[in-house]
Amino acid sequence: MDSNSPKVGFVSLGCPKALVDSERILTQLRTDGYQISANYDDADLVVVNTCGFIDSAKAESLEAIAEALESNGKVIVTGCMGAQAEEITNVHPKVLSVTGPAQYEEVVTAVHRYAPFAHSHDPHLDLIPPQGIKLTPRHYAYLKISEGCNHKCTFCIIPDLRGRLVSRPVGSVLDEAERLVKAGVRELLVISQDTSAYGVDLKYKLDFWNGMPVKTRMLELCEALSSLGVWVRLHYVYPYPNVDKVIPLMAERKILPYLDIPFQHASPRILKAMKRPAAAENTLAAVNRWRDICPDITIRSTFIVGFPGETEHDFEMLLDFLDQAQLDRVGCFQYSPVDGARANQLAEHIPGEVMQERWERLMALQAGISRNKLTTKVGQQIEVLVDAVEGQQATARSWADAPEIDGLVHISNAADLRPGDSLQVTITSSNDYDLFADLEQK
Repeated sequence: MDSNSPKVGFVSLGCPKALVDSERILTQLRTDGYQISANYDDADLVVVNTCGFIDSAKAESLEAIAEALESNGKVIVTGCMGAQAEEITNVHPKVLSVTGPAQYEEVVTAVHRYAPFAHSHDPHLDLIPPQGIKLTPRHYAYLKISEGCNHKCTFCIIPDLRGRLVSRPVGSVLDEAERLVKAGVRELLVISQDTSAYGVDLKYKLDFWNGMPVKTRMLELCEALSSLGVWVRLHYVYPYPNVDKVIPLMAERKILPYLDIPFQHASPRILKAMKRPAAAENTLAAVNRWRDICPDITIRSTFIVGFPGETEHDFEMLLDFLDQAQLDRVGCFQYSPVDGARANQLAEHIPGEVMQERWERLMALQAGISRNKLTTKVGQQIEVLVDAVEGQQATARSWADAPEIDGLVHISNAADLRPGDSLQVTITSSNDYDLFADLEQK
């Protein structure tokens, strides 16, 4: 690649789905001959991929745009917040262009316009890795299988930002997965807005991968991914009946026995106000059913406290559900109004101090559940994947831990390990969320 090629700085905010968007844009820019700058000063322009899910995320995006403008001066904005362009241009009128999420071609076109080449570029000579540009460590990658969502949750504007469900053909998804594995990826994290609805928009159309027919559906996707010999982890799964068909694959260790399902609440009244699918009693029955099929399945979920109209009784129902369900991993958010969300029109918004107190009670309950569950793992031998090594200490994850959101396995005497290593360790101790192991000196 010519050292005089234009350089592009890049800021990626938000969820793993936005991270995949950033990777696709960067891959295309590298294919087109652009260099990627690690700082503002060396860049010919800066792309900011924004998040617009909640007000705090919007504030972070506006702050990132301001920093890029101040440090560089030439800024292109894309991502979820870009779907509401006036919110950006009203604050930062000097941005060069604004596009919404997954509008890769428009972003690349804007880069070509504002940082043009002074020479021709040959993508056949100026090569990039076949797996493209990744923003995650070499040993794991997010695999986005669809865009958009068909749900109408009252607290969420994702369908307004990203549109209705659009599934990728399964052959394309599997080709990408295979390229990632060949490049050294040891863990594939399957993501979308609604993973269990994968393929419904295509009527589960038959596609082909390596000459084999595969339906564009979650079950068949998981079966095919299991043949690649790496960890496969499912995120953002709704508790539809078809999820039951995937659990036997987990019991057989074809994919990781791990489900990330955002239940959001347990009170039927609040779930109805949220317009969420499934009632709490059905959810509890499903959790028990999955554990009957795969006893050591790890279930992660997220919940919202302080949704408009949430009473103390509603909140107590949520605590009671957590006590009965004994979920392994739980994240909790205090309700935050988002411009354009229908929940903003609901009466009885909850005072901030009440939300904080409920959040603290929920997290205290869950910390105890997590602590008790992890205590039972002391003395067990488990497989881990190493994420980082610093001196004698390594941080790793078991199959029960997704990167950045779950717990860690801290390993001592680990100087000889490297990121991406897979090994068996014996757990020596635990705390509320993490496990500890000690490698024997050789």
